[in-house]
Amino acid sequence: MPVLFDSSIYITALRLRDVELLQGRWLGETPVWLSSVVVEELYAGAKQKDFRILEKLERDLGGANRTLTPSFEDWKRAGRILAKMGERYGYEQIGRARLVNDALIAASASRNGVTLITANRRDFARLAEFCPLQWRTNVSP
Repeated sequence: MPVLFDSSIYITALRLRDVELLQGRWLGETPVWLSSVVVEELYAGAKQKDFRILEKLERDLGGANRTLTPSFEDWKRAGRILAKMGERYGYEQIGRARLVNDALIAASASRNGVTLITANRRDFARLAEFCPLQWRTNVSP
């Protein structure tokens, strides 16, 4: 099953200079996908020195046609997921706003049958309650 790394995984890889992960490779033959939402998050928090690494990651996975961009339906689904989470957990508007990107990542990964790998257990566990998302927190297969 293909996988998609959340920003939390790439941020750790950037800090550790994990070349294999940053080059879009992973152990075995598992295809790695890249979310446009993750790319936005990475650039927003990156230092200038990391831009070339991110651009290469984009080229490698984009050139292999393994990018996910939320569709109109994903945006709508993310809004509904956040509304349901707000009803159940009493999130204030600010709490839901913080989760918009994660909800978009969850909706598009779910739609495409891609397993999400993240270090953000708390938020994705809750998102998965409202979205049939396959996810895990460990990078190893």
